[in-house]
Amino acid sequence: MTEPLKVWFLASEVAPFAKTGGLADVAGSLPPCLKSLGVDIKVGLPFYRTVKDGSFEIKKSFEGLEVPLGDTILRGDILETSTEEGVPVYLFDMEDFFGRSGLYGTPKGDYPDNLERFSYFCRAALLFAKETGLSFDVVHCHDWQTGLIPAYLRTLFKADPFFSDVASVMTVHNLGYQGLFPADKLSVCGLPATEFHLEGIEFWGKISLLKAGIVYADAITTVSPTYSQEIQRPEFGLGMEGIFKKRSADIYGILNGADYHTWDPVADRHINAHYSLGNVKDKGQCKAALVNELGLDQRFADRPLLAMVSRLAAQKGCDLLVEIARDIVELDAGLVVLGAGEDKYERFLIGLGKKYPECMAIRIGFDESLAHRIMAGADMLLIPSRYEPCGLTQIYALKYGTVPIVRATGGLDDTIKRFDPVSGRGTGFKFVEYEAEAFLDQIKEAVRLFEEGTNWMKLVENGMRSDFSWKRSAQEYLYVYDKVRKTG
Repeated sequence: MTEPLKVWFLASEVAPFAKTGGLADVAGSLPPCLKSLGVDIKVGLPFYRTVKDGSFEIKKSFEGLEVPLGDTILRGDILETSTEEGVPVYLFDMEDFFGRSGLYGTPKGDYPDNLERFSYFCRAALLFAKETGLSFDVVHCHDWQTGLIPAYLRTLFKADPFFSDVASVMTVHNLGYQGLFPADKLSVCGLPATEFHLEGIEFWGKISLLKAGIVYADAITTVSPTYSQEIQRPEFGLGMEGIFKKRSADIYGILNGADYHTWDPVADRHINAHYSLGNVKDKGQCKAALVNELGLDQRFADRPLLAMVSRLAAQKGCDLLVEIARDIVELDAGLVVLGAGEDKYERFLIGLGKKYPECMAIRIGFDESLAHRIMAGADMLLIPSRYEPCGLTQIYALKYGTVPIVRATGGLDDTIKRFDPVSGRGTGFKFVEYEAEAFLDQIKEAVRLFEEGTNWMKLVENGMRSDFSWKRSAQEYLYVYDKVRKTG
């Protein structure tokens, strides 16, 4: 009988244990799906305060693991819990590093010792596996926080028999976060000084933990097919396009799946009325309730209601939204914004909300429950991103019968098909050029279609029929695992 594939799945955040963004959603949803396909998978992440304060059943797994860090030896414990689906989850405890309110920093900026924190996590994850005999065929790493692991396997642990047959896969969720640190802190990582060069972990005179993962991993994946091509071009590569181009034969673009257990209007506990493809009319109850909750004029229960649920940052196209916000008012459309981010966008939107309280509702911060009610109550979701590795909100929007208006980049381009009124095919609206006028044109087209009514319901139903569940994506990860295991 063939032994099941063994995977050590390591990430800096995993839902529902610790989350700041989409990485946690992927790390929380993919392992259970892989388990259902027969993979022997185990997950590891730091034991943050948020995990400690959560209502998870946790037990001690290993005490006093000795982990070298620079010229010192740290001793930490490893605890164990599991997902609802029974995937084992190991939590790496080091109170001085992870017993803080934030995962990566405070509102004022990143923690100054992030190199120490995640160097510890990477090395501890490998040493724990060896100490406990937790053997695996593939270690799957995610973003810069785990980028040292492929480098360790190729250097510090290269001659260790325990790791001789281990292959590594590195997933780049967002190239905008590169894990950059001063070169004089190389000793913290524990890597030989000989690895600090152009073909190694050096990036413009600094250490890049993301580059370490990209250079040393056996395979690289991105979170959408289009993004895997975009990062090999100067306009999206952020200085690393040459590195990706050199490794193009080892790059795989695998679209993120959606967590339909959490995001489904049939059973969503956050929304005012449940509805489905066969009962879309009840979405109107969600819209009416949202209009009341946010204090908008009652006419927006029938007029187009646009929404943006996002980080308020340049990457997310907030400058385009700011430029056309008053044009949306002139279309007699409502606008709801939920998010937090750059101060200049927050201040502008707050001011706009005060000026047009009857048609604009601006909520600064993040409210998970409200995000669900907005998704169910809005008619259109705006995602004008400058770049978007994958994006999940547009996928959730489709399920909720909320029509996405997106820029054709990364995963947005892969998931949304432009609606054709003649054929009746398509799921949303797209624009290519990163320009406010192009964005506004698509909003106007969507509003016209909404007002005409004839094709709007067809468009809504097309989206609700879309299926972006994890099973297909998980099969693609299995292919990558199998390929590196055979050749690694």
